[in-house]
Amino acid sequence: DRRNTLILDMKRWSVGMVYRRRIYFTSEQKSEIWDRWQRGESMSSIGRLFDRDSSSIYPLLSRTGGIRPANRTRSRLALSLVEREEISRGIVAQQSIRSMAALLGRSPSTVSREVRRNGGYNQYRAAVADERAWDQTRRPKRCKLAMSPWLRHAVSQKLILNWSPQQIAGWLKRAHPGDETYQVSHETIYRSLFVQARGVLKKELLQHLRYKRTIRRSRHASLKRDGLGQIKDAVSIRDRPASVEDRAVPGHWEGDLITGSKNSHIATLVERHTRYVMLVKVANKETQTVISALIKQAKKLPTELYKSLTWDRGKELADHRRFTLATNIDVYFCDPQSPWQRGSNENTNRLLRQYFPKGTDLSVHSQADLNKVARQLNERPRQTLEFETPAERFNACVAST
Repeated sequence: DRRNTLILDMKRWSVGMVYRRRIYFTSEQKSEIWDRWQRGESMSSIGRLFDRDSSSIYPLLSRTGGIRPANRTRSRLALSLVEREEISRGIVAQQSIRSMAALLGRSPSTVSREVRRNGGYNQYRAAVADERAWDQTRRPKRCKLAMSPWLRHAVSQKLILNWSPQQIAGWLKRAHPGDETYQVSHETIYRSLFVQARGVLKKELLQHLRYKRTIRRSRHASLKRDGLGQIKDAVSIRDRPASVEDRAVPGHWEGDLITGSKNSHIATLVERHTRYVMLVKVANKETQTVISALIKQAKKLPTELYKSLTWDRGKELADHRRFTLATNIDVYFCDPQSPWQRGSNENTNRLLRQYFPKGTDLSVHSQADLNKVARQLNERPRQTLEFETPAERFNACVAST
């Protein structure tokens, strides 16, 4: 009886079940999907437009690594469908190759090859020949990295060192000025990584990029950030001297904490003028602990190179007055929910997630480990520094004090 009941229930379920047909996107729909993806919309949001889950959108985007494919166009030198139809009518009328070529304004050899490669006089069909020619133009053009083993090796080695494609492109341009043979754009590097059909750079190199994504995201896609707590007697960033804003004078720093699992934290400091990075190991985020660690770190630098510190509204700097009394360094606080006011530090924290992923225990890293990571960041060329390294800029400031 139980078996019969189960079979009956399954039949009822199958009768009432609504099957969703497989969706095929039209050219207009594909264009709309790419437009929205480039504007920074999520796959879930795009899927809702077509009453589908994000899993229906992902295959279309991942086919080219999240990079919009270029629109295909016919060469102005290629035969058109209209010309092929004229050839087909000429064959039916038993015209010669030369007479058909003269009518089209083409070389006789062009018409002869067209007819010969598509079945000859007896089997030539204009529509079939045109479709075959269109399919054959899909052959991808080999990119610069595919044609230069030296360039491919150089790019791979720098990616292994966790350099970004933009840093690699800038370094090559600086190292080989005026010689485009040894230069490549950062866009070419990205495309070679995300579009594996090119077969140039190994897929394993993707793990050395800042973000561990399988497809490329739009620059307009943003991450949400939460505001932090209130600070008593905080001096607003709006009261910070104008000389700090233009980054012309060294010695003004931005700081924050990055957080890991098990209540572990690392204090990050970035100098605004040179983008020089310092990392400080802290046992926890209690204000007593953080302030003591920052005081110890500040005493390692000349006073001329540490004049102010800009922080967010985190409670870890609640005792900022003790820091100022011990170091004579002014502390300024950003407006609530305004992380962009510490842009250099925010950018550095994103770079550091490559070394200290979210959800990992940061307490296992010693100060020596942090110094090693900071040194690696400081020895990378930066576009904003005209592809000099922060270490070069900072050492020049030390020498001039």
